[in-house]
Amino acid sequence: MALLVVAAGAGAYQFWPSTQAATARAAVRAAARQTQGPTSVTAPDVHLSALREDRPQPVEDPSRDLFRFKPKPPPPRPVVQRPAFVPQPVVIPSAPPGPPPLPPIAMRFIGLVEEQDRAQKIAILTDGRGIYQGREGDIIEGRYRIVRIGVESVEMAYLDGRGRQTIRLSGS
Repeated sequence: MALLVVAAGAGAYQFWPSTQAATARAAVRAAARQTQGPTSVTAPDVHLSALREDRPQPVEDPSRDLFRFKPKPPPPRPVVQRPAFVPQPVVIPSAPPGPPPLPPIAMRFIGLVEEQDRAQKIAILTDGRGIYQGREGDIIEGRYRIVRIGVESVEMAYLDGRGRQTIRLSGS
């Protein structure tokens, strides 16, 4: 163990920068400066008397333009008054209002019954007051006709064929 400590110390001493090497480098730099010779610094020639002389004052001219390299713009053109053109509103003759749209069919599709022996579907509907059932083409509540019965929806219309509406299966 002691031998290892001695070897580490010897290595550190050998590679550690010595003050002699630093002194030698400083001496080389100093010698290089002496060979260049002394440098002389001279001050620029300043005419102090010219600074005390009177200078011309700026002239107060309102037309003075700091940007003299630009030509003056031409005067604006006179404005010619033209008669104002007002377009006449276009009157579109309106057709008489048609009948108000039909209210939506107030039924909910709550179930489906299939007869296996006749392969027909029976839709079960409600309007909140009563429960109705019917096949395709049947009249419900005296106002609506079942047009088509699907697996998840029923298509209904008013008796006169207007206001066709698809009602989805909504459960209870």
